[in-house]
Amino acid sequence: MIFGAGSLSRLGEFVRELGGWRVLLVTDPGLERAGHPQRAQKLMREAGLEVFVFDEVRENPTNKQVEVGVNFARGWAIDIIVAIGGGSSMDCAKGINFLLTNGGKMADYKGFGKATKPMLPSIGIPTTSGTGSEAQSYALITDASSHLKMACGDKKAAFRIAILDPELTVSQPRHVAAVTGIDAIAHAVESYVCTKRTPVSQVYSLEAFRNLEPNLQTALSEPDNLDARSAVQIGSHFAGVAIENAMLGICHSCSNPLTAHYGITHGTAIGMLLPHVIRFNAPVAEHMYADLTASNSLGNGEPASEILAQRITELIAFAGLPNRLRDCGVSESILHILAEEARQQWTANFNPRPVTEEDLLSVYQSAW
Repeated sequence: MIFGAGSLSRLGEFVRELGGWRVLLVTDPGLERAGHPQRAQKLMREAGLEVFVFDEVRENPTNKQVEVGVNFARGWAIDIIVAIGGGSSMDCAKGINFLLTNGGKMADYKGFGKATKPMLPSIGIPTTSGTGSEAQSYALITDASSHLKMACGDKKAAFRIAILDPELTVSQPRHVAAVTGIDAIAHAVESYVCTKRTPVSQVYSLEAFRNLEPNLQTALSEPDNLDARSAVQIGSHFAGVAIENAMLGICHSCSNPLTAHYGITHGTAIGMLLPHVIRFNAPVAEHMYADLTASNSLGNGEPASEILAQRITELIAFAGLPNRLRDCGVSESILHILAEEARQQWTANFNPRPVTEEDLLSVYQSAW
């Protein structure tokens, strides 16, 4: 992991270090307005590399989009992949790597360790501070027919190098900075308390929260504050490392059906759900929530779970995001269907408090 303002300038050097000469650059068309893909392309070409740009990534990439990327890449004898953008670009790049090197379809790699052949070296360059995908070996790809997210993981799919340049995050619109930042905080909180937590993962979760909680508000109110941007970016990355070594919980399993049915942005869905998930988990996770609140000296005499839930609600309000499902057009009559689908999401299996469909319905009802 390479971290620091201006570190993108070393991209050509890192591609050469990994033995790359013919680069597939994966990005999204919206990012081109900020000029980041063009700059990455220029840096690599100045290093004598051939670059082929696939810029058809969309939010929450599907298996169909991955297949389009694979068909594009097949004609160019690619030997390395570079992804620049948000989590969608990262995930799509990993998905392309699976199919380009191992064949088949994305569903073949659902789970972990299904790739039997070597995969191409890759470099991840996040321009948002939220998913932490640059630190993870999983690609989250949506099944275009069922709308369910497939987690396809393999150590070979992990980026060999992650370049964290906080200067790239300054171009984020405020709304994008808000929803990705809230998502990163949820990663820190959920990974800290999930059943797969370890002493190592909790070190990263806690450090992620220490960086994210006090600095996200500053980054939103002072978008050119590079210190705050840097803290949020490194916090997001540490949360990604925590997920890689642990897991998440029902906040994420409940958010995915909202995106599938209503197109609600992932971070927006996360923000509406997280305070209610924290309260639901309090009977078994109160002592761990106390670690998080103590790390940033949050406290007013109430239980740690309530302090944490209220702080998340404050950040959501400051960001200008909705805090109720009904405000996003979610019908109360569909909540039981959402609960059924949320139970099928694999992250629900690692929630610190075991859940049933009825429990998930109660969380949705609280958020509604």
